[in-house]
Amino acid sequence: MSKLQANLVDPCIKGTLNVLSSCSKATSVKRIVLTSSCSSIRYRYDVQQVSPLNESHWSDPEYCKHYNLLYAYAKTTAEKEAWKFAEETRKDLVVVNPSFVVGPLLAPQPTSTLLLILAIIRGARGEYPNTTVGFVHIDDVVAAHLLAMEDSRASGRLVCSSSVAHWSQIIEMLRAKYPSYPFENKCSSQVGDSNPHSMDTTKISQLGFPCFKTLDQMFDDCIKSFQEKGFL
Repeated sequence: MSKLQANLVDPCIKGTLNVLSSCSKATSVKRIVLTSSCSSIRYRYDVQQVSPLNESHWSDPEYCKHYNLLYAYAKTTAEKEAWKFAEETRKDLVVVNPSFVVGPLLAPQPTSTLLLILAIIRGARGEYPNTTVGFVHIDDVVAAHLLAMEDSRASGRLVCSSSVAHWSQIIEMLRAKYPSYPFENKCSSQVGDSNPHSMDTTKISQLGFPCFKTLDQMFDDCIKSFQEKGFL
């Protein structure tokens, strides 16, 4: 854990605090909008009992460590440090918590999340993740950040997620629409990341946020983008 702490967790925390510190020194900054993750919400031993998950829920660091979910551990720890900083400095902080982001490429090369999707479509990994997770279109993530920045009513955390599904369900959906691709068939044996749950987006909806784009929409946009850029 010590090596991973130094290579993953510490940079995540320090990077977050460095940006917050810079913002706090700028008198023109009235509000800080931080991108966190639903990973700082959904990893808990009691997730099925407390689901649907909302902004009041936090991932359990001990659960994350037990199942070696170090990305979630880092995001949870960094967000908690951000809230501690905001309280101490009395800064107006709003945090957006997106789930797994899907959609068209916005850069010449795919991000790590899009590379995972691409590998699953190509059947290049040997297995798909044994993961149940919320998915969200990149357009909705952008819109949520704009709302968090511009709407004076926005406060605290904002869950930003469309439907929750297991990767096997995503592959089944995509295989029916794109039968020519050699999707992965084998599920990973990893544990701790497949607990059924749902995400409650009532808070952001009450701020006037429109309906989140569907799984079909976000994956269709993603695959179309892969095709247009020659990745598929």
